Amino acid sequence: MSAVARLLAQGLRPGRELRVLAASGQLGYGIPEAALKAGLDRAPHVIGADMGSIDIGPAYLGSGRLSTSDAVTRRDLRLVMRAVRTTGAPLLIGSAGSAGAAPHLAATLALMDAVAKEDGLSFRVAVIHADIDRAWLRATAAAGRTRPIGASIGALTAGTIDAAAHIVGQMGTEAFLRALALEPDIIVAGRACDTAIFAAVPLLLGYDPGLATHMAKIIECTSICCIPGGRDAMLGTLDGEGFTLESMNPARAATPLSVAAHSLYEQSDPLVVHEPEGTLHVGSASFTALDARRTRVSGAAWQPAVQPTIKLEGAEKVGERAVLLAASCDPRVIANRDAILAGVQAQVAEILPGSDYTLRFRVYGTGATSLFATPALPAEEAFFLGECIAAEADRAKAVVATAKQYLLHHGFAGRLSTGGNIAFPFTPPELSAGAAWRYSIYHVAECDDLAAAFPVETTTIGR
Repeated sequence: MSAVARLLAQGLRPGRELRVLAASGQLGYGIPEAALKAGLDRAPHVIGADMGSIDIGPAYLGSGRLSTSDAVTRRDLRLVMRAVRTTGAPLLIGSAGSAGAAPHLAATLALMDAVAKEDGLSFRVAVIHADIDRAWLRATAAAGRTRPIGASIGALTAGTIDAAAHIVGQMGTEAFLRALALEPDIIVAGRACDTAIFAAVPLLLGYDPGLATHMAKIIECTSICCIPGGRDAMLGTLDGEGFTLESMNPARAATPLSVAAHSLYEQSDPLVVHEPEGTLHVGSASFTALDARRTRVSGAAWQPAVQPTIKLEGAEKVGERAVLLAASCDPRVIANRDAILAGVQAQVAEILPGSDYTLRFRVYGTGATSLFATPALPAEEAFFLGECIAAEADRAKAVVATAKQYLLHHGFAGRLSTGGNIAFPFTPPELSAGAAWRYSIYHVAECDDLAAAFPVETTTIGR
């Protein structure tokens, strides 16, 4: 009997406790094992693990590489896969391999198969694909049924679609529900909404969608909603009237304030959460402390969507990147940084003319990282990050190497020493950083057939 079949045989329904364990907020970076064990000791009915994010940037979606190391990813996968056998609970993994495209999904499944074989285990796996069909997307964009997210993203065009290396859509609970119907032990999904991983089983069993989605939204990042925040496993216990939150690390407390504040996490509106199949409204939610470490939540409402939508993510290569790392504690260099950098860029352009590259600098410690910093404030030291993006890696490396030397010796008013303006943290200070990518597709598309957008298949891994 599969894990999902065992779950269904328990006859769980609203009014009875349903224990949902969030094992990881981003699997592959190291699951804290003691907290996971404590969570497994609570006999969860379902275990979930998110594995991806856009926080890591477009390079992994574009390149098809995992953002995590194979060694740590295998470790984390082993922990949650063994948990399926020790608890009997199904495991749901979303945004496989960091970005959730076909190569990420394949790499994750290969690692899981290797782990299962090493441990002498076998699992029935439902696989959900998230790669978007380009012909469908071109037609959808041409029909005016896509819109950009944010003012800096332009309208979606056929050219943009064709230029993207990979395009994925974020699936919601609908795809997970179809996968659960196949009664697997494990679900491994491509790019997915974080909430869908943890809300799917409660919805399958008939629990209130507002409560289930709100709980999922909070526990998907494990103990980040606690004081102090952390990455330890988080247990959500859902019933017919609300849900209780508890970190599996006794050092972390889920308080009404910390839990309510989590509505600010990755949301433009803290009272509304948009999902492919509807909208969660949390303005009417209440948060009550059960004790010093646990909070009970109730009151969120779910509004089904009239028109289902899919958030789209696509990455396009923009060139090869090289970087320069340098620093200065000379107050005269820091004070004259704008003139120095403008002079360096002019000298590099004279020596290496052409429009086939871009060179820019960021000066950290003087307002480079904040929209609200005041660059004129004095700094005791500053970090100079030079970046060149060019069509070829050798060209990019040549530009930053040249910039390094002119930055080191550039003359400026008030200079006292000719020995060098900057220091280097290590040598060589100019490094090739590989391909540079950008999110070229960051849009929402209307979709009339979610099942066609996110096909499901089953496979067996292990012995």
